[in-house]
Amino acid sequence: MSNGRSSPRRRYLAVWFPVLPTERATHPRLGRACAAPADGRPLVLVDKDRGALRITAADVTAQRAGLEPGLALADAQARVPTLEAWPHQPGEDDAFLTRLLEDFGRFTPMIARDAPHGLMLDVTGCAHLFGGEAGLMKQVAVRADALGLTTRLALAPTSQAARALARFGNGGRFGRAEARAAVRALSVEALELDPRDATALKRAGLKRIGDLDDRPRAPLAARFGADFPQRLARILSEADIRITPHRPPPPCVHDRRLVEPITETADIERVLGDLLAETTVWLERNGQGGRAFQAGFWRVDGQVRRVTVRTGRPTRDAAAVLRLFREKLAALPAPLDPGFGFDQLRLAVPLIAPLIERQARLQAGGAGLLDPETPDLAPLIDRLTARLGEAAVLRFRSQGSHLPERAAVLVGAEEAGEGVAWPQPAPDDPPSRPLQLFVPPQPVEAVAEAPDGHPFRFRWRRVVHDVARAEGPERIAGEWWRSRTQRTRDYYRVEDREGRRFWLFRQGQYGDAEGPRWFIHGLFP
Repeated sequence: MSNGRSSPRRRYLAVWFPVLPTERATHPRLGRACAAPADGRPLVLVDKDRGALRITAADVTAQRAGLEPGLALADAQARVPTLEAWPHQPGEDDAFLTRLLEDFGRFTPMIARDAPHGLMLDVTGCAHLFGGEAGLMKQVAVRADALGLTTRLALAPTSQAARALARFGNGGRFGRAEARAAVRALSVEALELDPRDATALKRAGLKRIGDLDDRPRAPLAARFGADFPQRLARILSEADIRITPHRPPPPCVHDRRLVEPITETADIERVLGDLLAETTVWLERNGQGGRAFQAGFWRVDGQVRRVTVRTGRPTRDAAAVLRLFREKLAALPAPLDPGFGFDQLRLAVPLIAPLIERQARLQAGGAGLLDPETPDLAPLIDRLTARLGEAAVLRFRSQGSHLPERAAVLVGAEEAGEGVAWPQPAPDDPPSRPLQLFVPPQPVEAVAEAPDGHPFRFRWRRVVHDVARAEGPERIAGEWWRSRTQRTRDYYRVEDREGRRFWLFRQGQYGDAEGPRWFIHGLFP
């Protein structure tokens, strides 16, 4: 979050589900297996608290009968004999809200939970896609109604003002001046203070937020804490704390809202192609290429599916990316199921990088230009990764360690980042490291001249090798910051009389308490 003065153009939409637990419990697909309450019978959810069953949530009918959370179930049944009580399942409520978070992400990628039982949407710059703010609020309400949920919406310049107007007011759409006036009329409970502080304010005759706004804030800070003036300023739309979205918003997003849901693969690929064309224009205008492309599919029943493809290098080739999506969709373990259809698709580019145009050389021998006949493995790697999965195609990435077994690590072929630079030997020098390493190094018995001589003979896997040529030593110190017991290594490149070449090292020095030990670490071709 970032704290600062509120932007005059920033807009937040608070979506509150006041009876979400009971509506979730009676949801035809998510609720209990037993039948829903008969018409007109109130429903409450209960849990054990202080040795008694108490109400934790009540539906609209129960609330009209005066049944509120915290009331003992026995007292509630005495008041309303026809009451139905079901065990509360907060974990199921949380999972349902997560589904709603994904589904309502169709309106904006800047969306976050607003506990309890609410969502907060940063809709800055999004309203025009839905016919203005009024159209946006109408479509949010229609979406909630289609899911069988009761909502109260409030649109305001700060998230704190929107939350207060949705939960403690009647909701609505407010500009800066209107929001301030509406918040001033709310009870001090809208500040969501500690109950003792709210009681103290009321006893002092400060019953509404306007009463607090009319008083100097320094005495309020001295009595209720240094953060009290900031809390008051945020709810009055004077200052803002940005929401932290459920997932970081990608730098490039393009949406396609469909009048009629689509189910056919050809239609889905056609819409993806259109979104990729728009994305390519954005990337080209900004001199960027995509390293990852994510397609989001919103079903009419609220299910959301996201599919991501990655590329080995930045690209804005729409046709190539569409081919990768085809490969990925065909290889999904759980096929993409449109159900009754997708009514919205979104293409996001969560990972971008600068893309420099490369010129194909015009004739043989052109220096510094790309040869179009040179085979490029990047498209093949991209297709294999899309078809087999990111864990099936790997590459070595260097990392900062002198120890050979830690100098490289296997990562996904499409993973960003190149690590540290690989050392470049002189063109005529023999390879300093073998292609085949033993991890861990294998012990050998060796005869060598002390203190720094190369081995004359060594035994490995019950075979004795007489050394004909040797080069070294190359001394590599242990990583003392990882373990103080690591010892210095002296490496030798040796060749036996049969022409086989090995990479040996002596761990420790002559004269040490433990004495030196010899190991074979790799084989040269």
